Amino acid sequence: MSAIRLLVLGAVRQHGRAHGYQVRSDLEYWGAHEWSNAKPGSIYHALKQMAKQGLLRAHEVAPSTAGGPPRTEYEITDRGTEEYFALVRTSLTSYDQRPDALTAALGFMVDLPRDEVVALLEERVRGIEAWRRTVTEHYTPEEGPEQLGHIGEIMNYWVHSADTGASWTCGLIDRVKAGAYTFAGEGEPFVGVLAEGDENPYGTGERHPDDAL
Repeated sequence: MSAIRLLVLGAVRQHGRAHGYQVRSDLEYWGAHEWSNAKPGSIYHALKQMAKQGLLRAHEVAPSTAGGPPRTEYEITDRGTEEYFALVRTSLTSYDQRPDALTAALGFMVDLPRDEVVALLEERVRGIEAWRRTVTEHYTPEEGPEQLGHIGEIMNYWVHSADTGASWTCGLIDRVKAGAYTFAGEGEPFVGVLAEGDENPYGTGERHPDDAL
């Protein structure tokens, strides 16, 4: 799964209605341009494509009194909300995908109930452990990668990655169980988006042709 789809849906949903430059600023504020494919072109493309698919609703807003072209604001539809939550759940449980998908889901996990997040993360750990058992039928980490020649380093890397991923996920489960963060239904959520006009301290500063949209 491409993380950009989840990131854009989540950013629009948090604002209620947002134009493209707001979405871009939020994703840069989260550092998504460093760990995902959330570059300006892909952000604006995703907004337009998901509007065509019925996941977002586009509203043309009159230009300001200062002039300039009309701006398009987007809001998430019921179908988009269903897609959003499906992507969050899939990305929290799937262990065999690009890390940017998990990273994106971590940013939105608090939109789910605490108990459900724990269950999803526990499912993730079970998946990692099952995958590791399959791999170690052919490769024994204790004997070292040399048993398979230099190709063994591939298996060695993936087994270590699985162990690290399982350990980190178990730590997150413990923190969530212990009461960390504010999840759905528990009170006012953490505000992770920029208000209109707020300066983005982590923005790239680069302009894009669609920034006026």
